[in-house]
Amino acid sequence: MTRGSGKSKEETLIEMNEAGSPNGEENNGFHSSANAGVFQLDDATVDKQHQSKDSVYFRDGKRRIDFVLSYIEDKEDRKQERRKLYEENMQKAGLELELEDKTESEDGKTYFLKIHAPWEVLATYADVLKIKVPFKVNDIPENREIPVSWLFTPLLLPDHVMRPDPDYFTSPFDKSKDDFFLIDDKETLFPPSTRNRIVYYILSRCFYNRDDNINKDKRGIKRLLNNGTYTSAFPLHDCRYWTKSRDTHCESERYSLYRYWARFFRFYKEQPLNLIRKYYGEKIGIYFAWLGFYTEMLFYAALVGLICFIYGAATYDDVIWTKEICDDDIGGQIVMCPLCDKKCGFWKLNSTCNSTWQSHLFDNTATVFFAIFMGIWVTLFLEFWKRRQARLEYEWDLVDFEEEQQQLQLRPEYETKCTSRRRNKVTQEMEPYFPVTSKCARACLSGATVLFWISLIIASIIGVIAYRLAVFAALASVMKDSPTNKMELVGSLITPQLATSVTASCINFVIIMILNFFYERVAIWITDMEVPKTHLEYENKLTIKMFLFQFVNYYSSCFYVAFFKGKFVGYPGKYTYMFNGSGLRNEECDPGGCLIELTTQLVIVMTGKQVWGNIQEALLPWLKNWWSSRKARSHPESLYSRWEQDYDLQNFSQFGLFYEYLEMVIQFGFITLFVASFPLAPLLALMNNILEVRVDAWKLTTQFRRPVAAKAHSIGAWDEILNMIAVFSVVTNAFIVAFTSDMIPRLVYLYAYHPGTELTMQGYVNNSLSIFNISQLHSDNTPDPGENPAWFNNSVITTCRYRDYRYPPGHEYEYSHTMQFWHILAAKMAFIIIMEHVVFVVKFLVAWLIPDVPSDVQARVKRERYLVQEYLHNYEVDKLKKQLNEMGGGECICPTVAQPLKHEVVSECLT
Repeated sequence: MTRGSGKSKEETLIEMNEAGSPNGEENNGFHSSANAGVFQLDDATVDKQHQSKDSVYFRDGKRRIDFVLSYIEDKEDRKQERRKLYEENMQKAGLELELEDKTESEDGKTYFLKIHAPWEVLATYADVLKIKVPFKVNDIPENREIPVSWLFTPLLLPDHVMRPDPDYFTSPFDKSKDDFFLIDDKETLFPPSTRNRIVYYILSRCFYNRDDNINKDKRGIKRLLNNGTYTSAFPLHDCRYWTKSRDTHCESERYSLYRYWARFFRFYKEQPLNLIRKYYGEKIGIYFAWLGFYTEMLFYAALVGLICFIYGAATYDDVIWTKEICDDDIGGQIVMCPLCDKKCGFWKLNSTCNSTWQSHLFDNTATVFFAIFMGIWVTLFLEFWKRRQARLEYEWDLVDFEEEQQQLQLRPEYETKCTSRRRNKVTQEMEPYFPVTSKCARACLSGATVLFWISLIIASIIGVIAYRLAVFAALASVMKDSPTNKMELVGSLITPQLATSVTASCINFVIIMILNFFYERVAIWITDMEVPKTHLEYENKLTIKMFLFQFVNYYSSCFYVAFFKGKFVGYPGKYTYMFNGSGLRNEECDPGGCLIELTTQLVIVMTGKQVWGNIQEALLPWLKNWWSSRKARSHPESLYSRWEQDYDLQNFSQFGLFYEYLEMVIQFGFITLFVASFPLAPLLALMNNILEVRVDAWKLTTQFRRPVAAKAHSIGAWDEILNMIAVFSVVTNAFIVAFTSDMIPRLVYLYAYHPGTELTMQGYVNNSLSIFNISQLHSDNTPDPGENPAWFNNSVITTCRYRDYRYPPGHEYEYSHTMQFWHILAAKMAFIIIMEHVVFVVKFLVAWLIPDVPSDVQARVKRERYLVQEYLHNYEVDKLKKQLNEMGGGECICPTVAQPLKHEVVSECLT
């Protein structure tokens, strides 16, 4: 556990004596005569020329700035009145204020209101919010030795960075028992992150009207920001990120985070999670803990995926069916039926030689193994994360936090909009509530909105499919005589199928981004409309809406290619069309199979999303900050105040962390749901996430204002979503191997239909292609004059081949499915059932064998609870003993503190 208690009084006094003043007089040169002046504050005169504006303290150098509000004065009386009343109510709540005049700001028009929470306020709200405080040094020895730990030395950070505070047992703060806790210095007991969380809690509930005219709508800093009364509200960073603060009392934690965490060249180092949690709060800390753990686990998946890919490349030249396709005497003699109507001519099978080779890289025996491995990997990832999360919950004082959050931290918007009140059955106190009828109406409207937007996605996917069908025919006609065909290296790779697939994937990606942009705003609006009760409930509702939409948006095109394309084509003479009379014939798979096309789709959408996400997350904030601070970036610290530096940074919105989770969970879906088609997906995700950790750290530390600290005991609703994806991925990968890959047809041929007694794949290509009589081809399906290649002679070539298992012309069951088709279908269904059951059994077995909470953490939690009860009991007994001795003049003799007082003894002493 890393729980801080602050500096001792002796250390603080020594440092103050050595420094002369908290701000360091020698470092506070302020040479502008226009700004010179003397300020009267708390009966102490402070010379402004000796104060550095890069300080995080009031002008007296003693009271810490816990929050800053900014505003631009205008002529609107209502805003001035709201500010006046709001600030009066803040002062009534116990907060102390200090105003920086607009003449001191860079633009000459912005006022900065600095807020300090004194001890009484902090203690009161720490009691209300049940913030845990140290009461005893941890006496349980650490037994987490790692075998061959010396190997990990290059990955480790200095101990003072990894564990910035001592290890304590903690208990929820009780203002009436402040002598029960280890309080060396009241000013440093609560770290800045806790202080700004308390202040924001107060600001969110402060009214901006008079006591005699209470209006529940008129309260909260969020409403004042929305209506322009204030322009910003934020806690301060403690220093500039590239250098330590000159103030000896300042922690300079931002500098430490930048130096040891937020630089890309530290990508191989562990993350200082305790320092992240201390500076940004538990909610951000647990995100980076999850992201780091996910990246570590990706290493194993990426390694196995790379081995499977290498296996495919190593067996490149040993594949019999590929050699048959590329052989001029076999594939070169097989004439294939046209792939589209009118504009597509007959073609020879060996023209697909290159795509068949490419397909083998991903469609081989190792594919089945990797799909099964990923099903088990997902379970291990989720189970080990539960253990890691349980350890963090204990170390960060988050055990039993969810109940506290549900009961104590209602959203101000909920309290404002709920006009009805009822008695809570648990607390027996009156609380606001929303009528069931209103809840149902809002939920129905919300659900209808989500369904409408999902329908838009489906409509856009249908539009992209129509594009593929229409463009393929056009490209087939245009590219048959294209100059690119004569290019030595890439001529054979640039085919109508590839061009259609790549352009359609790019168009689909653009549509995805556009729909995302609009839906994000709609999702926030309908979630606000539902008026969730707590912040946790709000995030969970928004998470489900956003993920449901993103799931359909990102994965629908991959589902189409994997499970629908090429499955409902029909056969020559009786093709199936997308719309009756549309002339758009359903797509056939690429001659190399649909798996390679699914791989193409996956790579474009997944890679495009990651590249765009990094540009949007890192480059845009940097450009905005560069532009907004271009005038002040060369100013010295004494002129460019700490609050102005932070004011020029980007605001970290309440949805900032939500989008980070969403991005990673969508990526998680790509590498699990469709990994059987692309074993290198985990490797791409690993490389992206190594960069992602440092990009997120860099932008949070350097480009954004300090977020308001918030608590979270887990990753919330994302945990359930990850479990859902994990279960669903087993099904999708089983279907991909069975229906999208050619693995099962090959195995059926090898064990049931190969010629002779020896197991061989020779003859598989001829066996997998059916025959059609060209004279029976419908006029609508016949190629236009000039579309057929020069070698095609219809008087000599009377039949063509197509991918299917149907009886040949002239057979009793002409063009009906053969028995081999039904054998293959049965084998596919059997494979799906067997694979699912094997993976699910292993998943449940692994989940059962690995406990969610490590045994040492369970022991520590029990020990802490025991100590809390014991120490509180002894504290109360000691207190009672002192009272009784005072009442009885020392004549009453009571048992020692170490011995529990029995009821009879207490009664005797009281009498």
